[in-house]
Amino acid sequence: MNIAELTKELNFKAIRSSGAGGQHVNKVSSKIELSFDIKNSNILSSKEKELLHKKLANKLTKNHFLILFCDETRSQHRNKELVIKRFIDLIKINLIRPKKRILTKPSKSSIKKSIENKKRKSIKKLLRKKPKI
Repeated sequence: MNIAELTKELNFKAIRSSGAGGQHVNKVSSKIELSFDIKNSNILSSKEKELLHKKLANKLTKNHFLILFCDETRSQHRNKELVIKRFIDLIKINLIRPKKRILTKPSKSSIKKSIENKKRKSIKKLLRKKPKI
């Protein structure tokens, strides 16, 4: 996956941010909205698109857009950098396919140990009982 090409497909929108900034906050649009169309992406393969649809289902809109916001700083450029970094991390993490677990049999020594531990515990509990008169 080429990150440089992937960032070319991103759409940005600057919005007025709430929070710190005083009177200046009413004049400047420093909050950034990033939107990415997974369905119509040219860089992602069909398998990668399916994987992202499954893993990011709760973060996608009905039109299969991934939307992220950032209003952490007063700077529009810094917010844009932060939201791009967050987007790239999100995509990288969700494109990792989990390894399939290979079932194995327990070893003979582990079976033997567990049986011995069970016997020890049962003897310990038998000794706790009151003796019969």
